Amino acid sequence: MVHLAARFPYPDRCLMDPALEQRLADLESRLAHHERMAEEMSEVIFAQGQTIDRLTAQLKRMRDRVEAAEYAIASPQDDRPPPHY
Repeated sequence: MVHLAARFPYPDRCLMDPALEQRLADLESRLAHHERMAEEMSEVIFAQGQTIDRLTAQLKRMRDRVEAAEYAIASPQDDRPPPHY
């Protein structure tokens, strides 16, 4: 049995099949692309969350205004005659 160090005198420089090297390079490139996409999607999701929060607050304010207007319209004091009668 031949010792591994005798077969590969420079263990830090592994000899790799060119097709395997290309496949590894392709996978690293795809990984980098997916990491960049994940970061971009995270930023978009954060911005959408902020937009949803802002729109929710705006909707609540509008709902409160509509309720106040409905209360003012249906108020029983509207049925009383004006004070000058």
